[in-house]
Amino acid sequence: MVKIRVVKTGSKAKAVQAVKYQNNKRIIIKHFGSTHTEAELEDLLLIAKEWVKDFTGQLFLFTDEDPNKIFHINHCTFVGVWYHFFYQTFTDILWHIGYSDIVGLIKDLVIIRLFEPASKLRSVELIEHYFEIKHSRQRFYDSALKWLDLKSRVEKTTIEFAKKHYAFNYDLLFYDVTTLYFETFEEDELRKNGFSKDNKSQQPQILIALMVTKEGFPVAYDVFSGNTFEGKTILPVVQNFIKKNKATNFTVIADSAMISTENVTKLIENKINYIVGARLGNVSNDILALIDKSLLKEDNKTIRLRTDKGLLICSYSNVRYRKDKYEMDKQVEKAKKVVANPSKNHKTKFTKKISKDKFEINQELIDKTQKLLGIKGYYTNLEEKIASNQVIIERYHELYKIEHAFRISKNDLQTRPIFHYKEDPIKLHILICFIALVVSKHIELNSEISIKKFIHESKKITSGRILNEITNKEIVLKAQPNTKMLEYLSKIITPH
Repeated sequence: MVKIRVVKTGSKAKAVQAVKYQNNKRIIIKHFGSTHTEAELEDLLLIAKEWVKDFTGQLFLFTDEDPNKIFHINHCTFVGVWYHFFYQTFTDILWHIGYSDIVGLIKDLVIIRLFEPASKLRSVELIEHYFEIKHSRQRFYDSALKWLDLKSRVEKTTIEFAKKHYAFNYDLLFYDVTTLYFETFEEDELRKNGFSKDNKSQQPQILIALMVTKEGFPVAYDVFSGNTFEGKTILPVVQNFIKKNKATNFTVIADSAMISTENVTKLIENKINYIVGARLGNVSNDILALIDKSLLKEDNKTIRLRTDKGLLICSYSNVRYRKDKYEMDKQVEKAKKVVANPSKNHKTKFTKKISKDKFEINQELIDKTQKLLGIKGYYTNLEEKIASNQVIIERYHELYKIEHAFRISKNDLQTRPIFHYKEDPIKLHILICFIALVVSKHIELNSEISIKKFIHESKKITSGRILNEITNKEIVLKAQPNTKMLEYLSKIITPH
């Protein structure tokens, strides 16, 4: 048995030692120091008790002190922090949403994507560095083979959560697509060159389709090869969603790129209601003449016309008129300069080429544009008794919520660059980003602050790591969440 011994030194100081007796001999195991004051002696005795406990597992009788909670500041070093609070908070939110079966490395990759987006190799390192959790990177590639099953489970869980917490009933969904390019020039079956929303058309990319609720809460997504025309995606995505969820009374809202006569026909055949933006510059001369004749150029006036793409609703705005007029005037001035100096300028919107080096003003296009100044168009199949012109316009303008979701995905979650080259790992990466997006939107919708702000506040609450140099043991001191964070969490994680 190890004992603590206090002896007087030649200088009349008191020394504290840990000793044991073996074969009637006293063996000094450790010397803790010496002192001339009772206060310092008490400190040395506490340090000695802590050391003996760690060395032998021996507990002391007749003391109210817990040696596990005792350390001497002069013999301690601050070695860093753990972000245990951040990790546990986002784990609780994932479980609250229903992702309790998304565990291990996949769950931790979602959390680190929110904490500090990085490549998978770097993410595994950061998980250990920030959260004290070790993983093998190979587990990601093993999980990638099961991404399709994971995606199905995640979307089902997400939809159930949206029904419970956001009263989602399939009646209204917003649809849009974006592109993600790769840092390479080599194509394959998935990564293809195509129209890039990031102006990277020379680099292969993938196309991501996303659907969100009227609150902007994401419920489903899909991945297409990079050369897929975005107008070709809406029908398969929406039809698949309806089939999987047995949805009825379905209305999809999308931008003008999604509309075509073929799409309208198929949407109606499948009993899918739609509200989409109209490209009025492409309407026939007959429709243009009807708009010009029927729509009063007064603020907020609207008309409804029947066309081959459904009901066309047009609205007029004074603010939009001034903006459109300013843009048109700039383009006309550019056109005049091109006509005057064709060798020094390129073709612009309001010019047309009449020979190799000669342009002329496209007056017909200017006249058409003039008639459409201040006018915005929307196509729908919803009759006025179901949805008025104003309701259609208001619903379409809420499409910004899906654009906001894409901004979170691209900026805060840094969905790209993508450090994968094979299809399954790429699609698992997108799934991880989708889960992180769901978490982000739920936090924003309930805390009423941005995900960036919430992450910043969560990172402030850390666990301090203190090294006891006497016992060589690390002690972790956990900080408690402040009142503001507790208020946020009470809104985000409500009781089931």
